[in-house]
Amino acid sequence: MVRDVRWVGLTGGIGSGKSAVARRLAELGAVVIDSDRLAREVVEPGTDGFADVVAAFGEEVVGPDGSLDRAALGRRVFGDDAARKRLEAIIHPRVRQRLLEMAAAAPLDKVVINDVPLLVEAGLADQYEAVIVVFASEETRIARLMRDRGMTEAEARARIAAQATDEQRHAVADFEIVNEGTLAELESKVDKLWVSLRD
Repeated sequence: MVRDVRWVGLTGGIGSGKSAVARRLAELGAVVIDSDRLAREVVEPGTDGFADVVAAFGEEVVGPDGSLDRAALGRRVFGDDAARKRLEAIIHPRVRQRLLEMAAAAPLDKVVINDVPLLVEAGLADQYEAVIVVFASEETRIARLMRDRGMTEAEARARIAAQATDEQRHAVADFEIVNEGTLAELESKVDKLWVSLRD
């Protein structure tokens, strides 16, 4: 827990609707901190994180606009555990520091939600007072990824297979939201969860 705020992790597999849950929680009054956005910010041009990434991986990971070429960087670390760990050692401590700063700056009566797509995969569940997991069936997620992100079915299945299983997510969940219906139905579930979080 950071100060007197309630420190909650939010996660869910790709296509589950986690982002919609995060948006609704923010509308209800939570302070939502997006770890993916922070991970991008800490390696923006001009930061020491950017300099460290370039020093570790070379100028070929810098795009024409002077920012990191994320596709090139991804190719460098994909399938190379040592390279991935080097990158994580640069990014993760900086993200953690920003998280702590932002949580500490939150009003004392606020619930702070940390939106972490790979919370389970990174073994972060025990860092939170509670963990919310958003679930949807694999077929529902595949349909959403094909519709909303233009993936092929094979691409969607590969992305899902690369993430934690539902069983692994169930094991860390304090609160579960099943998102198989409409946005209005999802928001109604989040509204009920919000009451529990505020108790």
